[in-house]
Amino acid sequence: MDKLRAMQTFALVAELGSFTKAANALQLPNASVSTLIAQLESQLQTKLLARTTRRVSLTDDGAAYLEGVRRVIADLSELDSNVMRAGVAARGRLRIDVPAAAGRHFLAPALPDFLARYPDIAVEIGSTDRPVDLVMEGVDCVIRGGAVHDELLVARKLGAFEYITCAAPQYLKSRGMPKTMAHLQTQDHTAVNFFSAKTGRVFAFDFDDGKGDVQSIQLPHQVAANDADTHVALTCAGLGLAQLPNTDHVLRLMREKQLVRVLPQWSSGELPLYIMYPRNRHLSARLRAFVDWTVDLYSRKFASRTTSDVDAT
Repeated sequence: MDKLRAMQTFALVAELGSFTKAANALQLPNASVSTLIAQLESQLQTKLLARTTRRVSLTDDGAAYLEGVRRVIADLSELDSNVMRAGVAARGRLRIDVPAAAGRHFLAPALPDFLARYPDIAVEIGSTDRPVDLVMEGVDCVIRGGAVHDELLVARKLGAFEYITCAAPQYLKSRGMPKTMAHLQTQDHTAVNFFSAKTGRVFAFDFDDGKGDVQSIQLPHQVAANDADTHVALTCAGLGLAQLPNTDHVLRLMREKQLVRVLPQWSSGELPLYIMYPRNRHLSARLRAFVDWTVDLYSRKFASRTTSDVDAT
């Protein structure tokens, strides 16, 4: 028995309420339709349809089975559509939104490769750190760091940055190099804090020695930022200690000795990075191309990064 064909035939008989009408629609003999239904019922060991001389109706088992059959048929139809769309050339306008720092230091330098692969795609890049309503603002996808809380979005993880505690050399010369947690208080240290653009919450410094000692410390601050580049610039200006993600930009500043890592024996958690798009929207060929390219780009980048050569000495 062709199970899928039998399921499709069953759904059509149930919809039309007639074996004859279903046979005509399928251009099959009545006997063939009856045989498919009988084989399906035999395999399931239950009666799906109650047939009289005047009409065909669903049994209780048949009604429950029909719901599942419709879902299967719909899923297969969507799968076919997605595969066919994949064969369509990727073209048209693509609107994305990324944090300003990610756009400037990472996406922009890599974008020529994407545009060379897909010359018929025009990319419009918005650079913000605020929450974006993708549907209302006509944005195809966003790249964001941090936990994902929106169930209406599909989120594909690109990787995770490691937070590192660091400061400018001139700041450490003035306040001293902290070697222990106690030094953060005894040496009168201050912070360049980061605060949420959405809630205004100022983030504490997190420390984990990997042996069960986990501490969250809120250092005093005179300045805070909600933009990654500004956060880094204020730290380089010598205004305090900061916990920064180990992006290429930050690692370069550390190699150039504009920033120095402190308390390297303590880890400070990670910043996960995601590319997200609406859950109920079918992926266009251009969006699928960009998402797949971005996932590959970041996976290679994260696989090659290290902070071992910038630890404080």
